[in-house]
Amino acid sequence: MHEHTYGPSETGSVVLELGGDTGALIVYTGRDLHGREIEISRGDDRRVHSAVRERRVRDGSFHSAVYPDLPAGIYTIWWDEITSAGTVSVHGGVIAEFAWPSSAFGAAG
Repeated sequence: MHEHTYGPSETGSVVLELGGDTGALIVYTGRDLHGREIEISRGDDRRVHSAVRERRVRDGSFHSAVYPDLPAGIYTIWWDEITSAGTVSVHGGVIAEFAWPSSAFGAAG
């Protein structure tokens, strides 16, 4: 698990190219995970990670990790190196969303 310090992401600073068999994923978290890198994987593919950042939008802000350009499939979101926080289905042309659980217990799947 890695942590970094990143400034906020402003409106329009994340560009997602969607279409065909390519989608994207947003993992919504609390502010307490700011800077943490959350790993995801599809099947037996290697894990990729993205840092949780504050995302400023017109109506306020929220914290999330964004995964652009994902091939369609079922993705595991990893709580830590061995524990799953859950799974999500990514479809081409669509942004999938996942809410980070408040506890690893009961979230493994």
